[in-house]
Amino acid sequence: MHHHGYLWTGPKERFDQEALRRPPYPAPPPAGSRPELIQRYREVATEFPTSDLPPLETAYWLIKPPSLVCGTWDEAKEAASWLGERLAEYAHRFTHDRDRDTSHLAALAISIAAQLESGADVSLGFYLERPSYLSLALVTCSPNRSMPQLQNRFRQSLTERRPQ
Repeated sequence: MHHHGYLWTGPKERFDQEALRRPPYPAPPPAGSRPELIQRYREVATEFPTSDLPPLETAYWLIKPPSLVCGTWDEAKEAASWLGERLAEYAHRFTHDRDRDTSHLAALAISIAAQLESGADVSLGFYLERPSYLSLALVTCSPNRSMPQLQNRFRQSLTERRPQ
């Protein structure tokens, strides 16, 4: 089992574009559908797998470009440590005082290691000033417990991007 880390920061308005954060429906709209519905489906089908926006379901990070992976760790404690370091790095920008509490953040990192060891994914989000948003995720692989079928798509995307 190993873990991939992901980090996204950006304007809250962009994060709120939920249609681009969820995979397209498996079947396109039926023939004769409204043109705007067909266009929207095409847009989401094209943009979802390549967008850097965090997916609504954490496991879907595995179909995003491998270039978005911030790190890969074999040990849950190492992955949780990376996440803890990111929390410390951004804590001064959190809009809520309770989120800046270093003892709370340290306890959170410890609990994350336990979640990862159980095979679960972890996804955290924090409001930053301006209003911006920070999304952090750790996805467990080999296989992913919530969506094991995505593991093969991740491997395939790595193979396709390797120079021959």
